[in-house]
Amino acid sequence: MTDLKLIALDPEDLEVISTHVQDAVVRVGDMGFARRDRRFAVLMNRFDWESDKPRAKGTRKRAALHFDGVQAVRSAGFDTNAHDGVLDLLAITFIPTDGPAGIVELSFAGGASVRLSVECLEARLADLGAAWAAKLKPQHALD
Repeated sequence: MTDLKLIALDPEDLEVISTHVQDAVVRVGDMGFARRDRRFAVLMNRFDWESDKPRAKGTRKRAALHFDGVQAVRSAGFDTNAHDGVLDLLAITFIPTDGPAGIVELSFAGGASVRLSVECLEARLADLGAAWAAKLKPQHALD
């Protein structure tokens, strides 16, 4: 299995990253904003949708995603102090505001979200090497 390394500099690139992290499991304590570095980072266990050797229930991989040029972070729908809380990532979108600036929204199951005000879109996703058999394969309604 090859480790995934992607960069997003525009909304179309971000759609590719969003597809690869759909159904990732994220601990609340594994998200953080380094205000001085203007970086928001997320560690996750992503479902390996692109695996060329899928197991019966698939594979999960440890991955890191970070956004640069972050000016502010807002969250809703979950307790940011519940560090052991678990969120299921559904999608990541970019909403342009002024010039290259905009809002990156991480949408989670149950209506939870994290919104990042960014100077411009710059995101990086990288697998960290660890992989294991998934307990369940995510299921989606076809409607």
